[in-house]
Amino acid sequence: MIILQKTDVLPSDITPKEVFEDRRRFIKQASLGLLATSALAHSNLLLAANNPHQSIPLSTPSKSVLTLPSFTKTAYGKEEKPTSYEDVTTYNNFYEFGTSKNEPAVNSKLFQPYPWTVSIEGEVKKNKIISIDEILKLAPLEERIYRMRCVEGWSMVIPWVGFPLAKLIKWAEPNANAKYIEFISLADSQQMPGVNLPILDWPYIEGLRMDEAMNPLTLMAVGLYGEKLPNQNGAPMRLVVPWKYGFKGAKSIVKIRFTEKMPMTTWMKAGPREYGFYANVNPLVDHPRWTQSSEKRIGAGLFAGRIKTQMFNGYVEQVGQMYAGLDLRKNF
Repeated sequence: MIILQKTDVLPSDITPKEVFEDRRRFIKQASLGLLATSALAHSNLLLAANNPHQSIPLSTPSKSVLTLPSFTKTAYGKEEKPTSYEDVTTYNNFYEFGTSKNEPAVNSKLFQPYPWTVSIEGEVKKNKIISIDEILKLAPLEERIYRMRCVEGWSMVIPWVGFPLAKLIKWAEPNANAKYIEFISLADSQQMPGVNLPILDWPYIEGLRMDEAMNPLTLMAVGLYGEKLPNQNGAPMRLVVPWKYGFKGAKSIVKIRFTEKMPMTTWMKAGPREYGFYANVNPLVDHPRWTQSSEKRIGAGLFAGRIKTQMFNGYVEQVGQMYAGLDLRKNF
């Protein structure tokens, strides 16, 4: 069943019909199983509401004691028209909560993003654990409006609130052997129904080269539209790398590991022919199932045409020098 959003944007309007159908076949079995698992998870949560001995947390995430500190608005993306808050928070890729775009907003309602800690490990001076409250004190928060591009051919413009990842890296004190940084997301089978299914090899893992992680554009986001990050968007903290395809943005991060060797990321493991480590937005290199030369902006309307995709999503000046001499067809 296709559920119409208030914007009346159908999945088949966002990508060409044949692409849409191809993707539906790709996740059909997982989606069917997830519906049953999700229903069971919600049933358990409802039962827990009447059982004081139930171990599942019952408080509503929106009432969490985590609050977003004050932040400064910046000039990043000031010329862009942001995608609506409704579209940004109801059209999501977050397979831990469902493979359909509308499922994460529903299936994550009882997810608990607080209290929260992040483990810092690997090639660092000393392994550490830091709470989200401590993380929010590492650097002043900023609002940055970034263009975001999904490998499936759709895009958004999002006002993120966060701080440069470089600030957290400095606090972590990596040693000289740290060439890469690996991000590991939460995989909680009680709170995340999708984790109960073999859709991917859980937990979700992503990674960056150290110079990419240190780039001023790379953000650790803790909010959007001036509010704390919604569950379906990766609460309480997620990675934002605007010149890469959206799947690089690890959500609900619980572990950050510094490594000497390139990490094997989740999508590289799931489909090495389709997903590479770099995942730079590149209109010249198509995904085997989707064109990358153009994109459909979410919320633009049913009759809005596709727009031309820009190299590095339009951030060539800020990041292009990092890939000088690198074969971007081989290193996709």
